[in-house]
Amino acid sequence: MNDKELLELAAKAAGIVGIDGVYPIARDSSGECYFWNPLSDDGDALRLAVKLGIEITLADTDYVGANDQFEYCKNEDHYAAIRRAIVRAAAEIGRNYE
Repeated sequence: MNDKELLELAAKAAGIVGIDGVYPIARDSSGECYFWNPLSDDGDALRLAVKLGIEITLADTDYVGANDQFEYCKNEDHYAAIRRAIVRAAAEIGRNYE
């Protein structure tokens, strides 16, 4: 699954009305547009995790996880790894809405 598909499913789980184009522009229920990318923004990722009740886990120094979605992050950006794990967990929740 590519990043756009992950973001679309995560948005669905979070109740975000729509994601448009390559750049994740979200639209809320009132039609207001805003930039939303929990893959690159710590705040967006944390708000997504809180809204969906996603449990964040630091398994050890090599893995981080959100619900049952773990990301290998040895010698990498741990923040990016946990954001991706959160989005993957949210996407799984969104997939169940289909």
